[in-house]
Amino acid sequence: MGTRITRLIMKQQPHYRFLGVRLKTTSSQYVASRARDPTFEKLMDKYKNLVKVVAVQDLILANPSDPAVSVDFLSRLSQKLHLNRGAVAFLRKYPHIFHIYHDPTKGQTRCTLTDTAFRISEEEAEAINASLPLVVDRLVRLLSMSTSKILPLRAIFKVCRELGLPDDFEESVISKNSHLFQLCDAHEPNTHNLKLVGAISDKFVAAVENWRVEEYCKEGCSVDRAELQFSFKHGYPPGMRLRKNFRAKVKEWQKLPYIGPYDEVTEKRLSKAGMIVGEKRAVAIVHEFLNLTVERMVEVEKISHFRKWFGFDLNIRDLFLDHPGMFYLSTKGKRHTVFLREAYEKGCLIHPNPVYNARRKLLDLVVLGRHDMFTGDSKMRSIANSKEAEFLEQYNEETSDSD
Repeated sequence: MGTRITRLIMKQQPHYRFLGVRLKTTSSQYVASRARDPTFEKLMDKYKNLVKVVAVQDLILANPSDPAVSVDFLSRLSQKLHLNRGAVAFLRKYPHIFHIYHDPTKGQTRCTLTDTAFRISEEEAEAINASLPLVVDRLVRLLSMSTSKILPLRAIFKVCRELGLPDDFEESVISKNSHLFQLCDAHEPNTHNLKLVGAISDKFVAAVENWRVEEYCKEGCSVDRAELQFSFKHGYPPGMRLRKNFRAKVKEWQKLPYIGPYDEVTEKRLSKAGMIVGEKRAVAIVHEFLNLTVERMVEVEKISHFRKWFGFDLNIRDLFLDHPGMFYLSTKGKRHTVFLREAYEKGCLIHPNPVYNARRKLLDLVVLGRHDMFTGDSKMRSIANSKEAEFLEQYNEETSDSD
């Protein structure tokens, strides 16, 4: 299949060019010059705080028998967790999520989750466990996109939250599906690779193929089948000026044949035609990767760990920037995060899932901040504030004694 498509492209006139042709600039300049999308930027304003909340929550839940951590311990990790104003200020910022109390038996000021936050955490865990068949399917699909059907386990660990994997996925997913997965040595100390060993009876269909079928079956569809055959859905940030030359390049790129993410690549060509095939295949792979994630988003740094295994050596961040109609790159929170544009509408997933819904509830609490604490009951608010002040005063005494 791959060889046939490559030959087909090589027969075309050599006027095809990458969509991302641009003037010579540095990568940082390219990022800075991108068109901003206010909706995604507002969403990332919330997510950058959620990332910190989840990091602290994971530390609290690390010990199920005693789900709490000392405030002093969090303070020592403030820099690593990017808690810029310190652990105490961060915890006080989210009273709907974190509860500070003094533990007389341990002689420590500690932090745990509120009842609401605990319920949301349990809801997410239940949703993940209920979706284990989907999790297995995602992992098999991910491995199927690898040219060797092998991926490093450490790379999968980095995206375990994005893929909705349970905390014990090595046991609950890999070990319990030994007919599909096998852990093998990576020829490096303390590292393993995950290998797909089971034969897949049916060839996977990429998400974009389903969209093409839906588009073609729409009533009154006037798009030519040949034009739609290799197309991807595009949409652009509000206010982005699309020049006539750019539109023409997009239309030309849409028609280019390519090797799908689940198709076998028999050989890698270094010719111009081969590079064109490789670029569009890389776009197809990252498009499918994002479709496999729970929230249709991932940090660029995390997905870059898969680049070599997927068989392309393009700059993955520039790849996202080259296709602003398909992907949106945000730099909020000192990290580069990419969203699948077509999956979102007004800052929410168009087709949500139970895991996403649970995480969204936690995000709502993050956005709530200190608002609505004991609304309309000034006495209760006063009592709560005095208790918190008392706990923090005890914490200050603990830290001064340790000095």
